[in-house]
Amino acid sequence: MPRLVLLRHGQSQWNLENRFTGWVDVDLTAEGEAQARRAGEQIKAEGVHFDRAFTSVLTRAIRTCGLALQSAGQSDCPVTEDWRLNERHYGGLTGLDKTETAAKHGAEQVKLWRRSYDIPPPDMPADSPWSFANDPRYAGIDIPATESLKTTLDRVLPAWQGDIAPLLRRGETLLVAAHGNSLRAIVKLLFNVGEGEIVHVEIPTGNPLLIDLDGELKPLSARYLDEGRAQPLPRVA
Repeated sequence: MPRLVLLRHGQSQWNLENRFTGWVDVDLTAEGEAQARRAGEQIKAEGVHFDRAFTSVLTRAIRTCGLALQSAGQSDCPVTEDWRLNERHYGGLTGLDKTETAAKHGAEQVKLWRRSYDIPPPDMPADSPWSFANDPRYAGIDIPATESLKTTLDRVLPAWQGDIAPLLRRGETLLVAAHGNSLRAIVKLLFNVGEGEIVHVEIPTGNPLLIDLDGELKPLSARYLDEGRAQPLPRVA
């Protein structure tokens, strides 16, 4: 039986500062590190053993993956880093304080940028201090200027179909340690969540989501291992 654990990175410095992060490579806070270690302890207590793990190319996800595997006693688990599992690109909102941005543009406009399925924030200016144009991790990649949840899903889909799903179909147990929006994309695919519903799905930081799947990768059961911080999940048919 294939099993999948989805793990959003622990609290990052910009989570703490209430800033739009996206592709900016900020590190975990001390609390974020503790969340990642607790996630690994919960995975170990559950008796889940991974065949391999996937993460993004961003430090907060990579370190969450490493700390969780270490705490689970599985530091030897092979890990694949893939930019397609990055957080959503927040375009021109990148680096801004969320509260100040709402005061400037209006709460409803910012809510639309953040929570709608297919309306992205404004493009990141070419001269933005947060530009990723010269980042060697994205050499040869057509870097987006902004992303909606829809275009984030479009980016994640090839990684899911080409690399992750085939291993699950072979019966492997996988960890995907990534970000709120890239993981929501996977949840949308797995649970066939509608466009209107997925905007209300939240993935808590540092809380492993364990999903048991059948041979066709249909969810049989799904639950957060830290039940005290669980969030509502789409219905398992």
